[in-house]
Amino acid sequence: MILPGASPVSWLLVLAATVAYAVPAAAASRLGAVAARNALSAAWMLHGAVLVWGLAGDPPRFGFAPALSMTAWLVLTVYAVERQLFPQMQARWVLAALGAVAIVLAVLFPGQPLHVSASPWLPLHLALGLACYGLFAAAVVHAWLMTRAEHHIRQAEDPHSGIPLLTLERLTFRFVTAGFVLLTATLLAGWLFGDTLYGRAWRWDHKAVFSLLSWLAFAALLLGRARFGWRGRSAVRVLYAGSALLLLAYVGSRFVLEVVLGRSA
Repeated sequence: MILPGASPVSWLLVLAATVAYAVPAAAASRLGAVAARNALSAAWMLHGAVLVWGLAGDPPRFGFAPALSMTAWLVLTVYAVERQLFPQMQARWVLAALGAVAIVLAVLFPGQPLHVSASPWLPLHLALGLACYGLFAAAVVHAWLMTRAEHHIRQAEDPHSGIPLLTLERLTFRFVTAGFVLLTATLLAGWLFGDTLYGRAWRWDHKAVFSLLSWLAFAALLLGRARFGWRGRSAVRVLYAGSALLLLAYVGSRFVLEVVLGRSA
């Protein structure tokens, strides 16, 4: 994702967004529902402003931390929409903490400048990949909510979320299905048009291997649910495994290159 430069405005936006996220994350139990919702909404808007301000960056930058920042913002966008449909959904403090960490990481590790000679189609390919990350991250959040609700039911406790377990499960697999479609499109674009996008043909590096392994994991999950009725903990484990592989595919490989090895490619 494109990151803002070190201008005073960008630093002010980053600081304001981080503080706004920290409020519901650190004081979730002491804030009322309305106050927590308003704080998270303000943080979401400030986070979006940080990302939009970055569009003016020259040259634009991309890396593992900006990708995580954009993914966190997309997950919060999904949550904001779902809160209108399911007002009883409760995941504010987790998402607020995720947003705060993502913004701080993006400041500490702004990524590498994109090459001036990059294909004009490259931003579309990156957008597909980020949307894919966002959908699977949303699926992971819903799977966590589903596991938490199931635990409360087993313990005969009030699940607090008020959302039926089957509804959470259905939402989880909808995000998995949508993410799988985008992941397939992203992999096909990289395979068929690698020369145009990156100036080189597809190659079997760590990113490609982990991406393909994650695709196989998600394909197995969807096939297992359709043919064998996979659900519950078994399905969640496969979802977590596929998401971890996908995280390693880009974020993990870029982290090693940018932080561990100190290289841009």
